[in-house]
Amino acid sequence: MTIVEAGIVVLDCGEPEKLAEFYRALLGGQSEFNPESDRFEVISDSGTRMGFRRDTGFTPPSWPRPDDAHQTHLELLVSKENMDAAEREIITRGARPVDNNPHGSQDKRLYSDPAGHTFALRGH
Repeated sequence: MTIVEAGIVVLDCGEPEKLAEFYRALLGGQSEFNPESDRFEVISDSGTRMGFRRDTGFTPPSWPRPDDAHQTHLELLVSKENMDAAEREIITRGARPVDNNPHGSQDKRLYSDPAGHTFALRGH
């Protein structure tokens, strides 16, 4: 018997409406406000779910600078053939490249979202 049906990653941020729209544009699907949990949720066409909760005292993570732990990050899967196009699209929507591994694999590229959370595009 399965106890947990699904997990939802919830990111704290100062402007959950804007961050939900950023990820909805990347993942497709729909965004909705959930008044019971006081957060926005994105449900992608593939079933991925993410939540965005307002934190009025939110401070973006400082990673990869050494004064903060990595804590958590998201990996978004993209076909290897579409990595360059996906990178252009996410930067157009407000992501910022995080150049922490200039000699690393081009199959994984790191960014911060508009609120400063780290995420990766990973080619598969």
